[in-house]
Amino acid sequence: MKFTKMQGIGNDYVYVNCFEEHVEDPARVAQLVSERHFGIGSDGLILICPSEVADCRMRMFNEDGSEGSMCGNGIRCVGKYAYDHGIVDKPQISVETLGGIKYLDMRIANGKVKTVKVDMGIPQLTSELPEKIQVDGKKLEFTGIDVGNPHAVYYVDDVDSLDLEKIGPAFEMHERFPDRVNSEFIRVIDRRHLQMRVWERGSGETWACGTGTCATVAALVEQGLCPAGEDVHVALRGGELTIRVLPGRQLLMTGAASTVYEAVIEV
Repeated sequence: MKFTKMQGIGNDYVYVNCFEEHVEDPARVAQLVSERHFGIGSDGLILICPSEVADCRMRMFNEDGSEGSMCGNGIRCVGKYAYDHGIVDKPQISVETLGGIKYLDMRIANGKVKTVKVDMGIPQLTSELPEKIQVDGKKLEFTGIDVGNPHAVYYVDDVDSLDLEKIGPAFEMHERFPDRVNSEFIRVIDRRHLQMRVWERGSGETWACGTGTCATVAALVEQGLCPAGEDVHVALRGGELTIRVLPGRQLLMTGAASTVYEAVIEV
């Protein structure tokens, strides 16, 4: 199987061009390639497929083989791959996902995609503002936001000291979230600058999460902690994403997308 390793600010996936390749069991392949000691090493598998309603279709599988509905960093890399490999020949494209059709606007320099802006749609509030919860005996508050997949945003004083490997599963699989949830831990630096770490359902801690960053800024705008209509800069372990909430609550996400290498693996 030919594949391309790509990353969006440290959120890395194995990408397969299903215009040319066929992946019979993507859940198994996702587990195989994601293993960092015996496989390629990634946060999951993303298939770039033909679509009847958009320029291409993205299928995203987590490290544990479960299929996700949307991936913000992943979709930026899909746009870059589609342009760089001639699937599309235009900088504005549409991508079908389980979370709906997303629209991408790519900045191109020297024939290559450098950054990608994604219209992430309108988020849906799924909790009170905020809602109280108890996790592992600790009383906390979170804001629930759905941006094509579910998120719970928590506010903390220090994100660096969190032992996410230890506490992450309790947040992901809390009874409040029967389908599991992505959990964002946020330190508010000022109204336009945030620091974030994320525990993704099915993958554990990742170095970045595009949908989680969108959910975070949407939650803070809802509560008046971040401004609407202005860029909000979010620092993650792998780099920075810029989010803007437009009138009508439409979300725009801008960030880099990079190709690491291309190769062939036996699966």
